[in-house]
Amino acid sequence: MVVIRLTRFGGKKKPYYRIVAVDREKPRESAYIDLLGQYTPLTHPAQVKIDMEKYNQWIRKGAQPSVTVKSLVKKLNTGK
Repeated sequence: MVVIRLTRFGGKKKPYYRIVAVDREKPRESAYIDLLGQYTPLTHPAQVKIDMEKYNQWIRKGAQPSVTVKSLVKKLNTGK
């Protein structure tokens, strides 16, 4: 089963994340199927970039987004 979740990059205390489609069984920093966007929490305000076309395509294929990814998409769509 494919899930849409965050994978962590960056150094100690300087994280940034990629939003990726990946097999549910894979570890957090493993190879992913498709890169959908980025999330940088340390900027003010936090920076979120998601390719909504790819995101919606994966949702139609049955991919399940994580709780965090759902909230980021919701914030992005409402503009807050």
